[in-house]
Amino acid sequence: MAERDYYDVLGVPRGASQEDIRKAYRRLARKYHPDLNPGDPEAERKFKELGEAYEVLSDAEKRKAYDRFGREGVRMGAAAGAGPSGFRYTRTGGPGGPGFDDVAFEAFAGSGGQAESLFQELFSRLGGRRARASGARGMAVRGQDLESEIQLAFEQAVHGVRTTITLERPTGDGRARREHLDVRVPPGVADGQRIRLRDKGAEGVGGAPPGDLYLRVRVKPHPWFRRENRDIYIDVPISVAEAALGATVEVPTVRGRTRVRIPPGTAGGARLRLRGQGLAGPKGQAPGDQYCVVRIVPPRKMDDRLKRLFEDLREAEGAGPRQGLAWASEEKTDGEAPSSGGSDT
Repeated sequence: MAERDYYDVLGVPRGASQEDIRKAYRRLARKYHPDLNPGDPEAERKFKELGEAYEVLSDAEKRKAYDRFGREGVRMGAAAGAGPSGFRYTRTGGPGGPGFDDVAFEAFAGSGGQAESLFQELFSRLGGRRARASGARGMAVRGQDLESEIQLAFEQAVHGVRTTITLERPTGDGRARREHLDVRVPPGVADGQRIRLRDKGAEGVGGAPPGDLYLRVRVKPHPWFRRENRDIYIDVPISVAEAALGATVEVPTVRGRTRVRIPPGTAGGARLRLRGQGLAGPKGQAPGDQYCVVRIVPPRKMDDRLKRLFEDLREAEGAGPRQGLAWASEEKTDGEAPSSGGSDT
């Protein structure tokens, strides 16, 4: 199982204060305490995980090491506090002095968990051209990648948008800095898609480049449009008369309103295609289409006149649309099944 981020374990942002961390730990510790969840191994696991996260994030030095190097930085810091002062190494190299790969480490100490200063001391004691070169490379640590969410309206996802987001961005010294970033969202972005912002993640250490920021897109549902890939769908209700005789109705699209022709005899569920009225395609590809899905709606109120008209229509239609169906020709019936009077369409 992948190791979870300590901030995620406590449910706090990276720039959270010590008071916020303490409150989050106390709240969750009460929730998952084994005494309140007897026989629940998942609660016991989470309680142990909370304690581990709080032990690191409540300690300023451990938190700084964790923000820079992750859990490995905390482990190195723990090893660094085990010995007396400085560090010990076993020299196995030749007359030219030991290189970085010629040293067998026995313990680290005296750095207070600050891996960078420990490495600097190590490289200065080792000496030698090869050691200095290896040390310079070892101290450069690329910044962590970050992920955040961005909420978009349906129209913003369709057409694209430029917007400004605010986030807490970890710095190279283990702190966090509030930043405002200008973001360009391309047209046609989908819900759940990630947008990559290069070099906008956590700052690197030792001159290394920063990580990247990934924005997870969340698109709010639209009251009448729905999306499938690059196509747009919309339900268009029409009357029984419009379905039978045909009509021209006005419908909305993502680019404005237009008129669509309903052919005579259109059945419920029919899809009328509006070419090119969907989402723009990437890299110059043709846009998608819009489909108007026909929903036939009977009269909501039936007066005597309408009732007589529909009775005349039923008589004129004769056998109706079920004529010729195999299941409709069965003579034997088991009675009339009750109906709720509703519809799934």
